[in-house]
Amino acid sequence: MTQIPHAAPGLKCPLWKKDVSKVCHTCPFWVYVRGNNPNTGESVDEWKCAIAWMPMLMIEVAQKANQAGAATETMRNEIVKRMDAQTTTMRIDDAPDYRRLG
Repeated sequence: MTQIPHAAPGLKCPLWKKDVSKVCHTCPFWVYVRGNNPNTGESVDEWKCAIAWMPMLMIEVAQKANQAGAATETMRNEIVKRMDAQTTTMRIDDAPDYRRLG
């Protein structure tokens, strides 16, 4: 198991009301994140408080939701285009005559 590092001294934890270098390594909110910053595209590989990570992670979730919505809309447009093409190629004679059924 990796050793949990201490935070840099100087800041005060809003939860513990103590210097972060003395308490963060014992806090369950002290987490390790590896990935890319959605704002800058720079690589992220560090320990930080989960509360401090929230704005960046929320931006990434919003971007992923927008990408999923765009992909859904693209698929919908493709389905509509194919259905329109199929409908226009269908001859009127091929359609059943519902007037004769009654």
